Amino acid sequence: MSTQPKYALQGGIHRRTESAILEGTKSLIALHGISHISMIDIADASEVSRATLYNHYRDKNAVLEALVTLEVEKLVELAQRSGTPADALETLSKAISSDSALASMRIHDAEMLIAIMSHAENPLYLVLATCIYEATKSEAGTGLAMRWLLGQVMQPISPKQSREQAELLVERTLF
Repeated sequence: MSTQPKYALQGGIHRRTESAILEGTKSLIALHGISHISMIDIADASEVSRATLYNHYRDKNAVLEALVTLEVEKLVELAQRSGTPADALETLSKAISSDSALASMRIHDAEMLIAIMSHAENPLYLVLATCIYEATKSEAGTGLAMRWLLGQVMQPISPKQSREQAELLVERTLF
């Protein structure tokens, strides 16, 4: 008798629970910022017990690290599904400029947001930069595009500006 289905079910439950925790955390950040939420708030918003939350994440920083990782993975996936380099940059720009959690952090946690953005040695920064390089095939252009996107974390732009600026970056620079 195989135990495979039992463990497969447990893995699915584990992933759904983590997904609920991360979605709840992002919703809280969008409402209150990072510094104004606690593990108790995260458990309540995620509709999981505190014990379950702590079984998945040791503290708020671990939850935030998992959330940032998930968000970067989503950005990479969006960019990879885009057609041209300009399409990829436009897609990333729109996602960053319209993100409700980043908007709240600009208000409530600006210093923290700046500190996070200025840490270029972070492995997630490199994942996103690699994704942009794959789309553009230009090291210098990748650096320029990363700075352009990071600037939008603090100063978002409109969808129209996203398209226009992405096209300009690709057509009139090093791509």
